[in-house]
Amino acid sequence: MKRIFEEGETIVLLDPEKGKEFAYRLKAHGSVNLHKGKISFDEILGKEEGTSVKTSKGALFFAFKPTLRQFLMHMPRDTQIIYPKDIAFILLYGDIFPGAKILEAGIGSGALTIALLRQVGEKGKVISYEIREEFVKRALENIRQFLGEVKNHEIKLKNVYDGIEEEDLDRLILDVPEPWRAVKHAEKALRKGGIFISYLPTIIQVKTLVDTLRESRSFTSIEILEVLVRNWQIEGLSVRPYHRMVGHTGFIILARRSELKNVIEAPSPG
Repeated sequence: MKRIFEEGETIVLLDPEKGKEFAYRLKAHGSVNLHKGKISFDEILGKEEGTSVKTSKGALFFAFKPTLRQFLMHMPRDTQIIYPKDIAFILLYGDIFPGAKILEAGIGSGALTIALLRQVGEKGKVISYEIREEFVKRALENIRQFLGEVKNHEIKLKNVYDGIEEEDLDRLILDVPEPWRAVKHAEKALRKGGIFISYLPTIIQVKTLVDTLRESRSFTSIEILEVLVRNWQIEGLSVRPYHRMVGHTGFIILARRSELKNVIEAPSPG
């Protein structure tokens, strides 16, 4: 990532006094009016990230390149995104590695897609199934804004319930309302040892999916996770958690593709 601010990219302006951050896209001769005065983008363009800038009223702000978490929380969206806290667990618990071949169904506004593309690297590949063209358009805009042009991303206007064309997938990630309808397809598409991941908002949906995974007898090591995040505040002698926390956003379901089905159905020797 380049350290110098260029026109067209997203920046984060931080108010160090209040700890508030604001995201904008840089434009030559452009400006923004904040609660503490006006900031001209020409004073930021060509500077190195972390530089300070003063408003027309003399207030101090710092300009940074957005982290992935910051970009996801500020980017334009047409749908509810998978929150950064959940994406972090998907990347780690789903063991998303450089060079992986991944299929995701339900691209949304591209939040998870951006994280996956960065994680698999240039030698990996991400295939996205999506049935709504307007979602694809928005997601592509967000992906290009953060990552630029990527060559290892393929999008298909396809419903995962109707089948999966790809084979030997390392990971399959479903952000769709009825993922149990794709379990049969997942059995064929995932390589042995591959990981099935689903993201669902309600426990009723989770129950149906888990029952289907168990009935298939092709998946094992089933886990259901819910990620809760609580920030803490330290000011002088006051040390306490914030009254508000990021609570339930969704459930993460993971399962490992195995030969369990064949082992169970195989006749015993003798």
